[in-house]
Amino acid sequence: MDDSARLTWHEHEDSVPAEPGLVVDQGLGDANEAAAPLHEVRPMSCFVHKADGHVIGGAVGRRWGRCGELQQLWVDASQRRQGLGAQLVRRFEDLARRHGCTQVYLETFSFQAPRFYRALGYRELAAIDGFAPGIVKFTMLHPLNDA
Repeated sequence: MDDSARLTWHEHEDSVPAEPGLVVDQGLGDANEAAAPLHEVRPMSCFVHKADGHVIGGAVGRRWGRCGELQQLWVDASQRRQGLGAQLVRRFEDLARRHGCTQVYLETFSFQAPRFYRALGYRELAAIDGFAPGIVKFTMLHPLNDA
């Protein structure tokens, strides 16, 4: 008897059930660990604080081999347009460079900061549209030897 005849399928439109979701996460994690040295991935971050210690901005990401990934960049709305975002990106890049990275990449939506990153020397590798009307997701790269 064909094993596929004994399979059942379950679809979930607006949720991921906890137990099957964990099984998939663990299975993918195990497969990835067997294929690549993911234990070498290391977090990196830079933050800017006010004198009272309050965080007003940050750049959060990771590094692996010669690649740095900027996953999050945020500056408090009251502190924007003062150059803090650019300084955070440059500090993040410097941190990546000190750890042997030769490039930093990121993803950003059209409603976020693609023009900002282009002004800092990032170039577009891919543009994916179709999320919502007029919204595009960009993958961008900045070689650190150009800095």
